[in-house]
Amino acid sequence: MINGRSISFMAKYDFSDTGSSCHVHSSLWSLDGKKALFDDHHGPHGMSETFRQYLAGLIATAQEFSLLWAPTVNSYKRFQPGSWAPTGIGWGVDNRTLGFRKVGHGKGCRVECRIPGSDANSYFAFAGQIAGGLYGIRNELTLGDAYVGNGYEATDIGRIPWNLPDAIALWEGSKIAKECFGDDVHHHILTMAKAEWLASNQTVTDWELRRYWERI
Repeated sequence: MINGRSISFMAKYDFSDTGSSCHVHSSLWSLDGKKALFDDHHGPHGMSETFRQYLAGLIATAQEFSLLWAPTVNSYKRFQPGSWAPTGIGWGVDNRTLGFRKVGHGKGCRVECRIPGSDANSYFAFAGQIAGGLYGIRNELTLGDAYVGNGYEATDIGRIPWNLPDAIALWEGSKIAKECFGDDVHHHILTMAKAEWLASNQTVTDWELRRYWERI
């Protein structure tokens, strides 16, 4: 601590304040680095077929890969309606109410993943983005229509898990996660998440003391 200030990477240090995020932007290029595979000079919303399959893969894997972007109990307190953090797994064009948005033009065309919090392990966050996108390309997934409007109020798109146990269950049962990362990495991340949840359940919080000490 310096001058009465300290730094924290908690995703939600104060429920009344905006959470802290780690948005990840990604694009694909040719091996020689000269051709942008997301160049927006063609296709709906200026998106190439490769771009659409990549984004479709991100959406298809987002729920099961949530642990890669939100690894702690505190992570899930960031996902609140109207909080600048997304709650819906949809995509739009420059729509900040959704988990994914298409941004940029020409060679700067890219996907922004708005789901990770500041507490995410950057290596895991990048790996999840790349693995999900390549899964979409590999399986030639079809991208749905862009969502227009307030993503917090959407009723026809998937939702980010609301808590760590739900995210653990999704990762544990994910065949895609095992396919993309292998059994050893899958087990390692699952073990870390379960240890986090166990530690939380072995702690009596200040909130519990304030709420229950004189009520029960």
